[in-house]
Amino acid sequence: MRLRLREFRPRTGPHEHRVVQPRQPLRHTSLRAPEPIGLLLGDHDGLNRLAGLFSFAACSRHTLVHVPLRDGVPPDEGVGELVDLLLVHHTYGLRPSTWPALRRALGPGVPLTARTDEARTARDAAAWRARQERPDRRDDLRHVTHARTLLLFGGRDVFAATAASLSHAAGWGPRQQGVGKGHMSLMTVLSLVEPPGGGGGHPDEVMVCFKAYPPYAHFRRPGEPASRPRRPAAAP
Repeated sequence: MRLRLREFRPRTGPHEHRVVQPRQPLRHTSLRAPEPIGLLLGDHDGLNRLAGLFSFAACSRHTLVHVPLRDGVPPDEGVGELVDLLLVHHTYGLRPSTWPALRRALGPGVPLTARTDEARTARDAAAWRARQERPDRRDDLRHVTHARTLLLFGGRDVFAATAASLSHAAGWGPRQQGVGKGHMSLMTVLSLVEPPGGGGGHPDEVMVCFKAYPPYAHFRRPGEPASRPRRPAAAP
């Protein structure tokens, strides 16, 4: 996938960071913080581009991938705080408390075009799935919500597996019943490791749902014609 990004090089003290954002906003995609259940609601474009950004993050452990989601079209479903998304490799060493200062220092940035490697993403996703039966696995998604941003910490394989899940949701979401009438459809769930001090109970997770954006009369499921055939004129 070809990604059109914007690159930033903010500094905190003597340290320079590399941050990328999608160049164009994901207008019809939103994220609600997991407390303990979050909701990622998106159309085909948004979920597909998110899949590409997770794939990019999987191969870019020295880069922070920031996805502003609070400024899009407000969703009409779900409850909880609307947040942005930040993907952080678990070896990066970023403290959540430093993120607000980094965000303020982003500046205008410069255009960047990158390509993801779908074959490598598929291999890494398969490697992560193969380890899910092991009781000592430590590479699940970890999370912190800070400064109206959901920070997801992970490694190459779990980011790749998430990319594959989002790509599946983007591709099959438009095929679900009722989406052409504005109903959302649950496509997958992202399981999260409960942060330290969590109260137990329901496991932390983010539901990933597909939802087309209005006007729904323009929505077409895959395989349907782009325009409906005109009715024949009435006989004189």
